[in-house]
Amino acid sequence: MIETRAPGKLYIAGEYAVVSPGQPAVLVAVDRCITVRLTESEGAGRIHSSEYGQAPLVWRRKENGEAIVLEHRPADYVLSAIAAVEELRAARGAAPRYFDLNISSELDDADGRKFGLGSSGAVTVATIAALDRFYSLELTPTERFRLALLATIAISPNASGGDLAASTFGGWIRYSSPDRAALRAHREEHGVVSALECSDWAGFSARRITPPSSLDLLVGWTGSPASTEHLVKRVHTPGTGAAPGADAPAAADANPRPFASFTAESHALVDDLVAACDDDDAEQALQTIGRARTLLQRLGFTSGSLIETETLRRLCEIAEDHGAAAKPSGAGGGDCGIALAPNHTDAQAILTGWEAEGIRPLPLSAHREEGEIDDF
Repeated sequence: MIETRAPGKLYIAGEYAVVSPGQPAVLVAVDRCITVRLTESEGAGRIHSSEYGQAPLVWRRKENGEAIVLEHRPADYVLSAIAAVEELRAARGAAPRYFDLNISSELDDADGRKFGLGSSGAVTVATIAALDRFYSLELTPTERFRLALLATIAISPNASGGDLAASTFGGWIRYSSPDRAALRAHREEHGVVSALECSDWAGFSARRITPPSSLDLLVGWTGSPASTEHLVKRVHTPGTGAAPGADAPAAADANPRPFASFTAESHALVDDLVAACDDDDAEQALQTIGRARTLLQRLGFTSGSLIETETLRRLCEIAEDHGAAAKPSGAGGGDCGIALAPNHTDAQAILTGWEAEGIRPLPLSAHREEGEIDDF
């Protein structure tokens, strides 16, 4: 049996902007994972996952042994990951084989509600890692990331790939995305092997950073799921007014700013956060997180999107009342908020305050770093 694990992720800064090619974000991989267990099989392959109910998803090959056929084909990241690896496997001359996958997750609660920690990205990364070992492809971490992104954008063309980078490389990273539309078009025309090495990866970058040693990461889950794809689409087609029930943030202009202005400001604050990490400057990091929250508030107001819900607002205010800096993580609209708290802060008081508001503290730490990040 082959077993692989891929961690979930949290956005620290740069969400929304990172969807634009070349725009940076800071993410952290967390120590809760998706686990994929692969065993070789004969005659058919099966995918066991709670996502499919009690019965496994069964797949077979066509007579030529290459193409995979399903009784029904959901738009699924696991199947897209399998298809991408199978295309690469065939191009490298490895013989096709059947296999079963058993998928389990630590990225949701006992009732199956997702915490918003990037389960789709983690399962894609873990599936590709398992098949890499199964077929002895000997991919580097960066090659596995690229294959995972090609598989993901076949299902979700606007996905930035930040979750995939965190799940692949672990730790804290600064990430910027390539032009996914160009990559998708290249793969459709030239195939996955060519797409892995083409020039359309120019905007992609990933490098490790280390947060200030005097700051602790606190995470709270609102219990309310959010649709990242829906929120990102709404922000990119902004309306003319605030989201229902939203008040204009103090820093908001009378007229909505274009998204290009938002991305420029986001780029600057991500650079400032990375510099604070490199310099072990806790005060600068806290100030940057505060700026990031204000920027998201303004984006939500000008686009008519409820990025910072009432529960997320209370999460931030409670953390700030105790000397920490806090903001929504990811697309907002629910899911998780994060706080950076100085070591001398009464972290338990923050967590207790969150619980009083119905916010569930998640005991998360950064997942270990996973191999080298290739620059090619």
